[in-house]
Amino acid sequence: MTPPSSVLRRGLQQLLPLALLGVAVGLACWPLNLLDRAQDQLLQHLPAFGGRWTVITVLMALAPVLVMPLLLWLQAGLWREGSGSGIPQTMAVVEDPARSEALLSPRPTLQRLVLWSVASLALFPLGREGPVVQVGAAVTQALRRRWPRLLQGLSSGDVVAVAGAAGLAGGFDTPFMGVVFLAEELTGRFGAGLIWPGLLVSVCAAGISNLGGQGEFALGMLREMPPEPLQLLWAVPLGIAAGLLGGLFARLIVMATARLTPLARRRPLRTGLSLGLVLAALLLLSGGSGGGDGETLMHQLIEDPQQLHAPWIELPVRLIGPALALGVSVPGGLIDPALALGAILGQMMSVPLDLGALGMALGMAAALAGATQLPAMSLVFVMRLAGDQQFLPGLLMAAVLGAYSGRLLLRRPVYHALAELLAERRS
Repeated sequence: MTPPSSVLRRGLQQLLPLALLGVAVGLACWPLNLLDRAQDQLLQHLPAFGGRWTVITVLMALAPVLVMPLLLWLQAGLWREGSGSGIPQTMAVVEDPARSEALLSPRPTLQRLVLWSVASLALFPLGREGPVVQVGAAVTQALRRRWPRLLQGLSSGDVVAVAGAAGLAGGFDTPFMGVVFLAEELTGRFGAGLIWPGLLVSVCAAGISNLGGQGEFALGMLREMPPEPLQLLWAVPLGIAAGLLGGLFARLIVMATARLTPLARRRPLRTGLSLGLVLAALLLLSGGSGGGDGETLMHQLIEDPQQLHAPWIELPVRLIGPALALGVSVPGGLIDPALALGAILGQMMSVPLDLGALGMALGMAAALAGATQLPAMSLVFVMRLAGDQQFLPGLLMAAVLGAYSGRLLLRRPVYHALAELLAERRS
């Protein structure tokens, strides 16, 4: 019989490195969360969020005119390795760990973080899941280069997947979302040998994030309690409509990436100036609601749904802006922009149908599922950010229908489609 002390020692030898890895990933993601919070504070000065137009706020709205050419010039030259979301690069390393030096080394990682940081402070309509996933994977690769025996019980690809998922957990203080993303997207497997370490690393990363970066229920809390039959009834039309919108958003991103990224590489300044003018015009037209990742807008809608004054302007603005910014491979993410699209559409449908917060919750889950074709991750994310666990039956239905609807417009999941474009460009 094995002595208890040996069992305890073996357990600590397995668990302690995982916990320390999670802490390291959380610490690496923390500055990105603080930058995201700084973006929220900048948006508060714009008219859509309670501010007013002044010389300073007009200059803030015009920032993309100067910043976009600079970013595309860097991405076309010295910082070419730092372009792109970060998730397709991580997925490529999960499939072929030999590519980690080219895709996850400090140089492209730091370039990507700087590019994303500048874009975020210039109010580009970008999320952050791409950079945080890359940070998680890159931190782990750096630690394994220093200590090769670290996590030797996992394959190299699985270690990258676990760490990338922990980056997502640390970026949004959502540990279970990281594990679901690990199983649903990065590996396609849900075995105990992968999920258990993923849970521990993600929990530790999210715990560090919670200390000063992303808080629990970051968007607010939807407190209504609609009956389950009503949830399921409206989940069908809202799930299909918002899923199609999310699928359209993903399709636009893939199409823009295929066409605009090569153009931006050939003519970075001209392309950057043109796109910067478009983003600035969208910011001015929307009063600022078309800027940022969309979290400030969603928080405002959850706190006071009547703040959606011009949905027929805000919806196309929130659709076009992120698609253009991501389409030229500026580092960022599509999760928050997709959620914002769903929130706007859900609120638009809620007003004539008197659905209250239910429409917004269903729209957010379905739009994100339609954009990513990841219904389980979308469900977990919406419940964690908006505190709407009481909508679980409706959210489940809306997310599944949203994912199926999104697939009608984009056959391949968006991250896989972007990874294929990355592989084509490199070949």
